[in-house]
This record gives sequence, C-alpha cells and structure tokens, in this order.
Amino acid sequence: MVSWKIIAGGYDLFVATYLFTVTGRSSNLRLLSTSPTGLNASWITQHPTNKHLLYAVNEMAPLGALQSFKIAPDGSLSDPLDTVSTLGADPAHVVALPNGKVVVMNYSTGDGRIIKTTHGGTKFNDSGPLIKFQVPPGTLSHPHQTVQYGGALLIPDLGADTIWRVQEERDSDTVAFKESIPQPKGSGPRHISIVGDRLFTLHELSSTLSVQSIPALNATSSAITRVSVAPEDAPAGAKWSAAEILIPPPTKRFPKSYIYVSNRNLGVPDPRGDTIAIFEHINKGKADEGLVLVNQVHTGLEQVRGMEFGPVETGGDAYLVASGVRGKGGVVVLKRIDGGRSLKVVAKNLEVPTRTTFVWM
Repeated sequence: MVSWKIIAGGYDLFVATYLFTVTGRSSNLRLLSTSPTGLNASWITQHPTNKHLLYAVNEMAPLGALQSFKIAPDGSLSDPLDTVSTLGADPAHVVALPNGKVVVMNYSTGDGRIIKTTHGGTKFNDSGPLIKFQVPPGTLSHPHQTVQYGGALLIPDLGADTIWRVQEERDSDTVAFKESIPQPKGSGPRHISIVGDRLFTLHELSSTLSVQSIPALNATSSAITRVSVAPEDAPAGAKWSAAEILIPPPTKRFPKSYIYVSNRNLGVPDPRGDTIAIFEHINKGKADEGLVLVNQVHTGLEQVRGMEFGPVETGGDAYLVASGVRGKGGVVVLKRIDGGRSLKVVAKNLEVPTRTTFVWM
C-alpha cells in the first residue's frame, strides 16, 4: 500500500486535503479535512525547499492577497502565518523562487509583484514594487503565470499576446524588461512549459499548443509549429478554452515524455466530460519537427482547469489529479497507462464539487 496527501485550492473559502491510497489493484480518494484560507485560494504552491510551507493567493478585487501557511503532518493548514497585498486585482498565479522570493501575477489589473520573504519564507517583506506591463492603447494585459528560466522570469500574457521576459536588477527591487516573445494575435497565451531549449505555449483563446526555440534575451523567435488541442468529436455548441500544460520528465517507468494539456468546454457540455489531450514532440531540430496528437481522454469533469502529477520520488508520477470549475464532478485521479500515451480514472471524490489547483505531499 502507498498513499499521498493532496491539497486542493479553489474558488471558495478553504482548501481541501485528500488522501489518495493505492492498494494492489484498487485506489481510493478520501477527503481528510478542509482548512480556511479566506476567499478564492485559486492557486497554491509549496516553498521550494520547505515542503511544509504553502503559499496561496486570494483571487479577488479590487485588491488580491498572498498568504503563507504551515502544513501540518495530517495535511491540514495552520492559520495564516502572514498576509500581504498583491497591489492588484485577481491574482491568478504564484510561484516561490529558490532565492527566497515569491512572484505573484494579477490577472485583471495587468501587473504583478516580486516579494521578498523572511523568517525561512514564512513572512513577507512588503517593500516589493508593483511591476506594470506596458501594452499598446486598447490592449488589456492579463499575466497568467511565471516560469523561471536561467536568469529571467517568463510571464505569458493572455491579453497582450506575448511572453514577457524580465530580469531582477542586482541589489535592487527593480526589474529590467528584455525582448519579449510575441505570440499570434488573439491566441491568448496562458501557461508555458520549458524542456531544454524548447518553449511550449498553451494558448487559451485559440485552444492551441505551440513549440519554439527559446531565443537569447536580446532576440525573439517564432513558433516552429502550432496545433489545435480541442477534441474533434465534441457536441455542437462546445466552446473550447485551453487551461493547463504539464510535461513530466522522462523516468525509467515512463521513458518517453509526453505533453498533457487540459481543455475547458465553456459551451454545451459533453456528457463524457472535458478532455485532457496528450501530445508527442517529434523530430526535434529537424525540418519536420512537430507536435502529434496521441490521445484525447475524457475525464467526466466540466471545465478542467487545474491538474498536477504526483512526485517522481515516491512513484506518484504515475498519477494525475484533476478537477473542473463547473458542475459537480469533484476531484479525480487518473493513472498513466500505455507508457503515458493514455490515462484512466482510478479514483474519484465528489464531496467538494470543484477545485482549481493542487499540491501533492
């Protein structure tokens, strides 16, 4: 028998903690507890080294917030250790950096903050300035994620159709903007993933996935290829809006790496649920480099948004937890089968109908 605790945030007043257990050929997902967090802890993340420290946004307007919590051995959360304003509306993403800083992005006001932490990451230094993204008149900035690559932070902007690149100035709270990486007009880049020297971008508004080389900080690049991620057999009236991209690293158990993206159907629901699309990146560096659809897996969920693979170290990478933001599908755990080319639901819990973000313990 092996088990993992999974903490799940969402559009509510709490995070939920689940226990996922695998015994022989059976699996079970049990709700252990709920912990109050204030409004809309829609994105949560762990401290990079202290796995008993959790950060959570409060996605709200006109001003959002960022909180820190201690994770107890049973997976429940303490009262907030500290809270700081994000100085903007509707923070939709937070990431903790190895240098002890936390980066939060405000979706609705088109800005973000790089916030220093103290006391082992539990407390926030409120001196971090507000970072504004300068966009052309008539354009609204909607930053949706931060990914660290080398010495820069890459920030996909769904409203500005670009991926910003910023560098922190040494011995200063200010940042320097480097050459951004433009994306197709109207595509809405939402989330990205980086493997080696390749940048994979999931576009929410066009429901597409692209791959391109990562350019030097004073240069840019264009997509090598871009493909649709939406299922072709959807019911009439379906309206697709891509949400999350995950590319787990290859392991002995899963030697070939695949790309997993979640689809949200904002239109007429499919009784089979929304899908997780699985792609393979082929022929890197060759003239026919591309992205090939391997599978579309129906989940039984409505508007699949957040999903997360388990930890490699304990074999949790065989499993993917997911939920939707509409309906009553609850939380499901899917198992990678056929070497990762497909997924099957192995456990489900309906006690909390919707969730948006996950952390495995």
